Amino acid sequence: MAGPTTAQRGAGQQEEKPDRPPRPDAGGRRLSRRTLLVVIVAAVLVLGSGAVWALYGSSWLRTEKVRITGVDVLSPAEVEAAAGVPMGSPLISVDTDAIAGRLRQKLPRIDSVDVVRSWPHGIGLKVTERKPVLLVKKGAKFIEVDAKGVRFATVDKAPGRVPLLELTADQSASLRRFGGDRLVREAVRVAGDLPGTISRDTRVVRVTSYDSVSLELTGDREVIWGSGEEGAVKAKVLTALMKAAPKAGHFDVSAPTAPAVSRS
Repeated sequence: MAGPTTAQRGAGQQEEKPDRPPRPDAGGRRLSRRTLLVVIVAAVLVLGSGAVWALYGSSWLRTEKVRITGVDVLSPAEVEAAAGVPMGSPLISVDTDAIAGRLRQKLPRIDSVDVVRSWPHGIGLKVTERKPVLLVKKGAKFIEVDAKGVRFATVDKAPGRVPLLELTADQSASLRRFGGDRLVREAVRVAGDLPGTISRDTRVVRVTSYDSVSLELTGDREVIWGSGEEGAVKAKVLTALMKAAPKAGHFDVSAPTAPAVSRS
């Protein structure tokens, strides 16, 4: 008996192949994706609500303490009182900019302050105080002037190693032209250019006009400085003169290219 033909064998093999599984319904896929998306959104809302409650509604993250650093003349107690930190309020809601503004307004001695949240319960205040570089005598008291020319505090006792400013330009043309504040800033500029050793020995910075500043040092020594221009050069020249003539009492660096020195 003849065997099956090639066509018959091919036909049989085709009939023996299993049927392909039915393709999933496209609507079913969309439904599954929608369900997953709904679950994700619901989870995010639940977590978000919990976070909002933890930050604003719970007692876990409330303001309970204030930590103050950087104070020298000011006391931590007066800084905390001026800051007005709202104790017991949610830490997240504390207005740090408002705290910084209150401190600078109420305590002019403060030059700058960083206000930061210290989780979970604190506020940190990092204070930078102004440092006096000159003093202005007012009656029996002294007004402290910082390196920016800001008069920031009145004290009963002069701090040590801070020179006194004598502004004697009452009727000068410089006062009418530049104003008192500008002349004070010029004196501050001169004081800032002085080398450390000379600065410590300076007792008085005297301003007669814009281009006439002089220094009174310990040991009855005097320095004619001139204007505040070329301050760094004048400082180097003055240092060299003092080393070359340690017993001299009068130094003139108003023209630093032609300085002068004498015993009186």
